[in-house]
This record gives sequence, C-alpha cells and structure tokens, in this order.
Amino acid sequence: MATLTVWKFDSAAGAEDALARLEDLQRQELIEIEDAAYVTWADDAGKPKTHQLTSLTGAGALGGAFWGLLFGLIFFVPFLGAAVGAAIGGLSGSLTDVGIDDSFIKEVREEVTPGTSALFLLSDNAVLDRVRESLSDLAGHAKLIHTNMTNEQEATLREAFSENAEVK
Repeated sequence: MATLTVWKFDSAAGAEDALARLEDLQRQELIEIEDAAYVTWADDAGKPKTHQLTSLTGAGALGGAFWGLLFGLIFFVPFLGAAVGAAIGGLSGSLTDVGIDDSFIKEVREEVTPGTSALFLLSDNAVLDRVRESLSDLAGHAKLIHTNMTNEQEATLREAFSENAEVK
C-alpha cells in the first residue's frame, strides 16, 4: 500500500534540504520513493513555486499531470476565482477516490503558507519513525501530514495519471 506523505517545513528551503536525507534513507532501504515533488514559498512571494523531482529512482510513477492537479487544487485554485474553481471541482472529485479528500487538501493549504515549504512523496515500505527522526533535525522542523492509500486506490491513481497511459 502506497503512502502519500506531505512533510511541511517552517522554512522556504526545508523541503529541498530534506531531499539528500531521503536519498540516503532510500539507499539504506528505509523508504522506497516512487515519486516526489516539492513546493517552496518565499516570505515575499504571492504564491509558491512547484518542482517535480526527476533525480530519484527512475521516471516519476505518476507524472506531472498528477502533481499539477494536486498543487493546483491546494495552492492555486483559491487565487483563480469561483469560475475556474467550479471547473476544477469536478476533477478534485476523482482524487477523493484515491484517498485525497477535501480535508487533506484543506489541511495542507492551511499548513503550507508563505515562509514555508513542503515535500510531497509517494512512497512504499517506509520506516516512518526513522524517516521522521532523520528529518526532525533539519532547520525548519518537519511536520508530517499524510494519507494512506489502499492497493485499489493506488492502482486507480496510477492508471488515471500515468505518463505511460495511452492517449485516446
């Protein structure tokens, strides 16, 4: 069963600093990172900058479409207005089927604000205590927000957002 974890940091650079730690934990077989992306939000910026990771093992499991939709729902829809929000509302319903519901989106939106950053991971077989311990001493203190997915939800998510899916 995959886990979508969001590690929030109290500094704009915290998520990026955590990447080296996670790569080390992956070498120690304490986590299997299937896909990842992060956001940084400078104090003086009106919105966060998003980055999809490509340097971890292999190509991303979900691809840019998933991260774009998720980040759009969390960070950009509130800025775009009701008309765009209503159009995207239908898309967000599909994420509920994979364990990403309104309360998860709201919690991340409330936690990740100017001056912070967040690392979004799709991982498997994580030893969460060791991961949390490894990230806890980083500047900006890490806070974990996560949702677990069933095997069926993970398969649905991969099917819906896989870059390898055939274009129809």
